[in-house]
Amino acid sequence: MPTNPPPFPLTPRTSNRLRSWIVAGLLVAFAASLPGCTVYSFSGASIPSNLETISVPIAQNNTSSPVNRLGADLTDLLTDRFVDRTRLSLTTDDAGADALLRARIQRYTNEPTGVSGDERATTNQVTIRVQVRYVDQTKGEELLNQTFSGAANYNPVEAGLDGERQAAQNALENVADDIFSTATSNW
Repeated sequence: MPTNPPPFPLTPRTSNRLRSWIVAGLLVAFAASLPGCTVYSFSGASIPSNLETISVPIAQNNTSSPVNRLGADLTDLLTDRFVDRTRLSLTTDDAGADALLRARIQRYTNEPTGVSGDERATTNQVTIRVQVRYVDQTKGEELLNQTFSGAANYNPVEAGLDGERQAAQNALENVADDIFSTATSNW
């Protein structure tokens, strides 16, 4: 009785490819079955599995910046990232939250980085430095204690104070992104 040929030729190359797919599938299945300390989200952020709520108090602003609302704006940016991009729920109860994220704006500078021939600033750079402490309150464990800096440029001649405000906002966005990335990638 003749045997039917396989639906595709089983060459050494095809055999190796098939073996690679089987091994990869088994590794994924094995990794998914392991218990871990982290739950991953589609944003790439990972949060310890014991954390369900987070409190983000208004960031302290210890600067004499002419730009108003730096603390509130940073708090909004951090809240958006930690609540919208993870499974954490926001709470205003600092003591009862599973996680607490405190931020303090330590320094605000606005310095010329480009000068024209008549010695007028053509480009200024706003730099903001922020100290952050992120704590797992369920375990009493400090997850992050670090200083972050963000900067953005603007043209002071053309944009004036509005340009400085926009540069400050851009610098805060950079800081918030760095804080979120660092806080959620340590697992």
